[in-house]
Amino acid sequence: MHNTVPADGLLQGTSHSVVVVDDDEFSQEILTEMLGQLGVRDVRVAGGGREGLQILGQLQSPPDYLICDVYMPDMDGIEFLEQLAKRRYVGAVILVSGAHAEMLDIVQDVARADGIKVLGALTKPLRLQALSQMMANSPKAVAIN
Repeated sequence: MHNTVPADGLLQGTSHSVVVVDDDEFSQEILTEMLGQLGVRDVRVAGGGREGLQILGQLQSPPDYLICDVYMPDMDGIEFLEQLAKRRYVGAVILVSGAHAEMLDIVQDVARADGIKVLGALTKPLRLQALSQMMANSPKAVAIN
């Protein structure tokens, strides 16, 4: 199955990095594949919030994008975002979930109120075009004209 993305939605440049925090292995694989299609080669995957915090702690600077599932066992996305806020995380965050859009809106509002830079939220199943547009609209992205 191939998704096509118009040229204006593709990311260019060599500095794009993404950390994916999602407990679902299938979602991890899909996101990694989609990010590869968008030209992102530096993708790190965490199976939950605690592992995500460990990965972020090992990086010298925040990734260009952090993609976080809202519902995860152990430390869910809301708790993870609270920890990011306590650490004054400055990177761009994209939320993903199989939950209703209304719940994602609430989580976005809470995270933004805590100082997290949330680019937006996507419901599963994810669509390459929606992910591409959200990333391309970020100040860190350089869109191909």
